[in-house]
Amino acid sequence: MVTYNVLDASAFINGFKLEDKYNLTVPEITEEIKDFQSKLILDLAIEDGKLTICDVEEEYMLHLEKTISDSGDILRLSGPDKKLIALALQAIDKGKDVKLISDDYSIPNVLKILNIRFENIITEGIKGVYNWKKVCEGCKKEFDENYPFEDCEICGSKVFKKRIKL
Repeated sequence: MVTYNVLDASAFINGFKLEDKYNLTVPEITEEIKDFQSKLILDLAIEDGKLTICDVEEEYMLHLEKTISDSGDILRLSGPDKKLIALALQAIDKGKDVKLISDDYSIPNVLKILNIRFENIITEGIKGVYNWKKVCEGCKKEFDENYPFEDCEICGSKVFKKRIKL
């Protein structure tokens, strides 16, 4: 079975070699690539038919939102990161064997939860799966991920994202 690579911007920036036509990404990732050399690699991959840019169906975004809300990763993932992971879910659901390529430390945590294969390019990668919570550094009150303030409503101390190992 052919393996499709779902590519993050770091794949282009950090020198991942596109050797065949089985490479996918989302439009938002192409917008993240700013430097000349990486942009050239991206443009050539598209011209040579080695990269397909895909939109993600809403149902896969909703599935991902539920997963990252439960794990707390919703606090750490950017919009393009979410779309990229949802694209991997969509490709798997359509019967493709998928591996997501990224050097982003937030992405592999979610991929491990979802049992999606991943590969780093130049970083070592993560060692375990973690959840994230918003916590007051003073009174230790835990807040919902949608808590909109940087300060605790109880004691006024700073609210930070705390990593919780599973």
